[in-house]
Amino acid sequence: MVSSDKTKLGFFEKYLAIWVSACIAIGLILSQYLPSLSYAIDAWQIKGISVPIGICLFLMMYPALLNLQLDELKKLVKNPKPIMLTLFSNWIIAPLVTIMLGRFFLAGLDQLMVALILLGSSPCTAMVLVWGSLAEGNQEQNFITTSLNTITIILLYAPVVSFLSGIQNIAIDRLLLLISVLVFIGAPLILGYFSKRYLIKVKGEEWFHMVYKPVVSKVSTLALLTTLIVLFSLNGDVLLKHPDLMLLMSAPLLLGFFIVVGINLLITRFTGLQYKEGIITVIIGSSSHFEIAIATAISLYGLGSQAALGTTMGLFWEVPIMLRLVYFGKKLNRIGFWEKRYSPVALSKNSN
Repeated sequence: MVSSDKTKLGFFEKYLAIWVSACIAIGLILSQYLPSLSYAIDAWQIKGISVPIGICLFLMMYPALLNLQLDELKKLVKNPKPIMLTLFSNWIIAPLVTIMLGRFFLAGLDQLMVALILLGSSPCTAMVLVWGSLAEGNQEQNFITTSLNTITIILLYAPVVSFLSGIQNIAIDRLLLLISVLVFIGAPLILGYFSKRYLIKVKGEEWFHMVYKPVVSKVSTLALLTTLIVLFSLNGDVLLKHPDLMLLMSAPLLLGFFIVVGINLLITRFTGLQYKEGIITVIIGSSSHFEIAIATAISLYGLGSQAALGTTMGLFWEVPIMLRLVYFGKKLNRIGFWEKRYSPVALSKNSN
């Protein structure tokens, strides 16, 4: 997220789980005592899309897409293995694990199933830069992979979501799905690329990274929290009457995370990656781009839908889980998990 080697977790990001919980509580309170406010916001629509929420969703995406660095992609040929393994996890392992768990936990709950698919088919391109820096992984690999993921999301997100929904016999508006990708990824990507070039040319790279990006990142967080308040205020009655639905949604999300992380750990170990490359592969290969999942769910089903509510569970669990993965990865490194001459005896000695 910045050009320096170390990226610190900001105040908003560090306590994002708390802010999300607070927004859920505020939204639920508004749903009971001032429901007309959220309905008034959602009523300002153009062709079925809420204008205020559309603006918020756009602001959520724009800062993440400022991370695109096309020049970094030229370095792909130097060491393609960890990046190829990450792409394999993002577009093969994670979606397959997602669909299998969805069949078990969410059979018959079409909107929650689509929410799970949207989360499982969206590799992260933003927060992973922070997680990778905190884990002291290979940040060059991190920038290359996130830039590549930004491109692959535009190309693969709609087809993968359509395919997985299709094999579940769930009908979705594929045209609206494609439009969501173009509006919430394509447009911010183009704006991010050209605004970045212009601002660096006019104000300098240091100003862009140290002043502009932190400001728009805070705007992005505020837009996200505003969306959550409105979302839960519209869905408050449903959630209060059926809290089991969110618990049911959390089950495949959490179990899927542990399965995908476990697979990625084994793959990085047995393909000979060292810690700095291995941990980045595990982090990016196991995380979700919850912003695009929320935006797409709202576009497909509306702000007051179970699908929109379901995708917020990905946001709710993402930050605390990824922080724990960072610490777990460092612990595995200390006991020699990624060492080439790894053996149970050596591991036992190292742990002592």
